[in-house]
Amino acid sequence: MSLGENIKRIRERSNKTQEQVADVLGVSFQAVSAWERDEYKPDTDNLIKLAEVLDVSVTALVEEKSSYFKTKDAIYNWEHMKTYVKTTAKNLNLTDTLKAVDFAVEAHDGQKRKRCDIPYIYHPLNLACHALSMGITEDDVIAACMLHDVVEDCDISLDELPVGDSAKEIVRLMTRIKKAGEDKDRVKDAYYNAISQNPKAALVKCLDRCNNLTTMAWGLSRDRIYDYISETEKYYPELFKVLKNTPEYNNAAWLLKYQTESMLDIYKRLM
Repeated sequence: MSLGENIKRIRERSNKTQEQVADVLGVSFQAVSAWERDEYKPDTDNLIKLAEVLDVSVTALVEEKSSYFKTKDAIYNWEHMKTYVKTTAKNLNLTDTLKAVDFAVEAHDGQKRKRCDIPYIYHPLNLACHALSMGITEDDVIAACMLHDVVEDCDISLDELPVGDSAKEIVRLMTRIKKAGEDKDRVKDAYYNAISQNPKAALVKCLDRCNNLTTMAWGLSRDRIYDYISETEKYYPELFKVLKNTPEYNNAAWLLKYQTESMLDIYKRLM
């Protein structure tokens, strides 16, 4: 595709009008229209600004390709994952997990993942399935996978969670309520340090980051992706070290570290 065709395709995909793009760039909508018709090309400064406005790389605008890959927002159906987790929990007598699944489904009802129509419950179910697939069958860990965002995102207190103290403690450690005027770096340091003191919380947090990394291409802006990469590189090596030093999580540590670092490298190369 030509530069103009790419600009039009990406602009329409972003649900922006020519006028909206023009206003942000400080040009006329006729200029944007002319770019899209390939009558002339935006100069370098406007091309860079255009990429920022449309939240893509400059390469995505200028590359000439006749076809594009189709992508999926969700790989697995969340209801199928729910059935799998509940069936496994019943077979293994994971009583907290059974209660946590239904509680999480109700608590996250109506919520969506960022920038898409995928039900939010897809995320905690993905964590639970990921843990089970690695042979992690501890009731408190799987229950915490299901409930890790409930207190932070659903206006539900820790005491309301239908699980035991161990699962509640994991959720407590993973809950981060942002406050106005706080020193973000200091808060993050304390947050991750507390998680690193609890191997089970470190495990769920690493599962959480792995799943978020796989979806951040369509869920986060480019600036937020940069921040996310920096945060991951700063704090997660210590969490992986905690898992590696916990015998029952040694295999999971290798797999989670490999997936995380592979995803980071892919994003760095593409960005």
